[in-house]
Amino acid sequence: MDSLPLSVMVVAGIVLALVALSMLLLIFNYGQLWFQSYWSKAPVTFLELLGMSLRQVNARTIVQAQIMATQAGLGREISARRLEAHSLAGGDVPRVIRALIAAQRADIDLDFDRACAIDLAGRDVLDAVQTSVNPKVIDCPEGVSGKTTLSAVAKNGVELKIRARVTVRTNLQQLIGGATEETIIARVGEGIITSIGSAESHFEVMEHPDTISKAVLQRGLDAQTAFQIVSIDIADIEVGENIGARLQADQAEADTRVARAKAEERRSFAIAREQEMKASTAENRSQVLRAEALVPKAMGEAFRAGRMASVAGSNGRPD
Repeated sequence: MDSLPLSVMVVAGIVLALVALSMLLLIFNYGQLWFQSYWSKAPVTFLELLGMSLRQVNARTIVQAQIMATQAGLGREISARRLEAHSLAGGDVPRVIRALIAAQRADIDLDFDRACAIDLAGRDVLDAVQTSVNPKVIDCPEGVSGKTTLSAVAKNGVELKIRARVTVRTNLQQLIGGATEETIIARVGEGIITSIGSAESHFEVMEHPDTISKAVLQRGLDAQTAFQIVSIDIADIEVGENIGARLQADQAEADTRVARAKAEERRSFAIAREQEMKASTAENRSQVLRAEALVPKAMGEAFRAGRMASVAGSNGRPD
């Protein structure tokens, strides 16, 4: 009877030892994080920290992100559980929190859900917020394809080489699913070429380059894109070659070649016709000679038949 309580005490002692060891391990592993979160007014329980480790989530990253959000005054809705869910979905939790803090400081309407959606869509949410605050300048053309200028031809046939600079600001409302910088560059380049092509002469463009910028801005080129065009500046204009004159010269050369070909065709036809006439003349001459060769033969046959005598008598000549 005395052995039963002893075994129970041993089992209880083992259980208590395991519990104590577990508590020591929790305190050793997560004590600093728990203490840091507690004094930062972003408390996280030991069980939550243990659950993060079991779910293979970096607990330190989640706790530090929650502390950043709390200290920045982003609100209590950004909890450790929501941060952990975003991390499990493959998001960059610290970058999302820094983007929210930057948006709050710049008085930009950006909530946690939209920031997470932008991050999970593969866009750099922090860079988007920074670009929204500080617009960036992109070159048109961008130079990646090897071209440094846009080439356009006015109505008078003179080529103009233009380099433009486009200032854009991020449009957070259309960042998900919106077109990227490449679309902006392509649209601006198309608008510039169209505007120059509608100008009467290249002198108008060189005298008032701002008209091109205004015309391009009025087209609404930033529709359905992730950016808002702030301004379009013509950085450089160079006069190229006279495309119209070159095309006219090429056309004149082509017309000359066609005329020469037609003249050669007529000359060849005349030569062929001349040869045909010579052949026809030779054939007629041969027929005449053949007919002349038949005359003596016909006269001989007439003598033998006696037709020549009667013909001579009728003419009053003696036989």
